[in-house]
Amino acid sequence: MDLKTRLPVILKRLDKSYPTAECALLHDNPFQLLVATILSAQCTDQRVNIVTRSLFKKYKTPRDFARVTQSALEKEIRSTGFFRNKAKNIRSASKIIAGTFNGKVPQTMEELLTLPGVARKTANVVLGSGFGIAVGVVVDTHVQRVSQRLGLTRQKDPKKIEHDLMRILQQERWIGFSHQLIWHGRRLCVARNPKCLQCMLLDVCPFGQKEAITKSRA
Repeated sequence: MDLKTRLPVILKRLDKSYPTAECALLHDNPFQLLVATILSAQCTDQRVNIVTRSLFKKYKTPRDFARVTQSALEKEIRSTGFFRNKAKNIRSASKIIAGTFNGKVPQTMEELLTLPGVARKTANVVLGSGFGIAVGVVVDTHVQRVSQRLGLTRQKDPKKIEHDLMRILQQERWIGFSHQLIWHGRRLCVARNPKCLQCMLLDVCPFGQKEAITKSRA
């Protein structure tokens, strides 16, 4: 079954299984989402949500984060890992937002990429989940793994994977599709010992088909 035939089936089943898929990072506004996404690098969303629960009560605006000392912010976010670099980037980005952008998170990819600590994945998260703007597809470790296993891409570089996904998907699906793959990657298509035999995509997944055959012979 070729990709053109499989893709509509994949999309329909993802819609049925994950109709309410959304960003797992808790936030009340685009700025909080930006900070949370920077903190989520090499860290679980659950840990980030624990940290930001108290963090966002103490520091509410870009100016608040711009004024906090490096050492104070490091202490607040230490448990997310790489805390020194994250604190530096958050403070620097906050200063730029407070000054250059008048306290508001910019709404274009080009402007977001000028902020320290913000690469394309983070910018896509903020634009998609913060503003509802579909500029690209978020490619995190889950999206990368699941899209490769489903045969939606053969690429390994996140930017090239994003390009492949943008090419085969309609733009209105870009935001929701990444959330669905992230949820699927956390629930069934996990990195180790994926639950292929329980997966609703088994018959349209090249990787799952091979896994099923291997397990049946074991």
